[in-house]
Amino acid sequence: MNKEEQIKIIENMQQVVEQMKLDDIEEDSSLAERMFECSCCGKTKPLAGSIQYKDYRLCNDCVLLAETGFAIGKFKNIEELIKAMEDTRLEEMCEYIKREEQRESN
Repeated sequence: MNKEEQIKIIENMQQVVEQMKLDDIEEDSSLAERMFECSCCGKTKPLAGSIQYKDYRLCNDCVLLAETGFAIGKFKNIEELIKAMEDTRLEEMCEYIKREEQRESN
């Protein structure tokens, strides 16, 4: 697969994943405010546009990473993406701890 084909896949996936989020909000507007911790990036994100992959719930941004990665052959399964994002999750946990410590000290 050449770069041009990869770019086309990425552009198509961006549109699809954005539409998923919009559809979720149209169906239930509370999904835009209801939050969860993404199993992939570790960030607290809205349920709108999220997807459950096996034991993992991914935010809309990580769904884009997953689906694009699957389409271009970067990842064979969700576990490979979860493993690849381990450093990002750890960084997010450290930032959360720092924010909590600052909040408690104020």
